[in-house]
Amino acid sequence: MKLEIVSPEATLFSGEVVSVSVPGIRGEFQMLNNHAPIVSILTKGEVKFTGNNISIAEQFSSKFVNVSKDTYHLAINAGTIELNDNKIIILAN
Repeated sequence: MKLEIVSPEATLFSGEVVSVSVPGIRGEFQMLNNHAPIVSILTKGEVKFTGNNISIAEQFSSKFVNVSKDTYHLAINAGTIELNDNKIIILAN
């Protein structure tokens, strides 16, 4: 599935992923391929995503933590998420 993480300054990440976990207002939840459509508010926490051959642009690499070969975390203060047709868009602060 496709993931885009957008901040007020720039698109921090855009690429194919296998799974995404986010800090929802009622707790963390995960999305996998073919997940039902969803729109939610995000709270302070970490966006966690896993994929094959993840590539983070060099100018944004300091914002991400590489916790294992193909797993990355991004700390956010708040945001929103929309998932539809295997495309996830996260607007993060």
